[in-house]
Amino acid sequence: MMQRKVYYLSTCDTSKRIMKEVGVDDSFEQQDIKFHPVTEEQVEHFYQQTGSYEELINKRARKLKDALAEHPVTGDADYKKLLLLDYTFLKRPVFEIDGQLFVGNAKKTVEAIKEALER
Repeated sequence: MMQRKVYYLSTCDTSKRIMKEVGVDDSFEQQDIKFHPVTEEQVEHFYQQTGSYEELINKRARKLKDALAEHPVTGDADYKKLLLLDYTFLKRPVFEIDGQLFVGNAKKTVEAIKEALER
């Protein structure tokens, strides 16, 4: 049985477009991070897959500039604190397909998600 999960933001049109494009259906566990923010355990899991907290940060988040002024980043662990501080700081969508993690909305990421789902 394939394990499929998507972490997304219901108010984000890009997340919704990508979910539709790759064919997210009832076979996916879906976590709307606005109503069910990622836990520290989930952030740790993402880190184990990517090796970087910074890679998980949505650098275009509107509140990020203010958060960085209040919580300066001196190392990768500081990005973890930001991820737990505000759900909008997570780069999205995040797809987990059979133990593989796909983060963000780059075209090549979306193509990789489609390939993983075709296997």
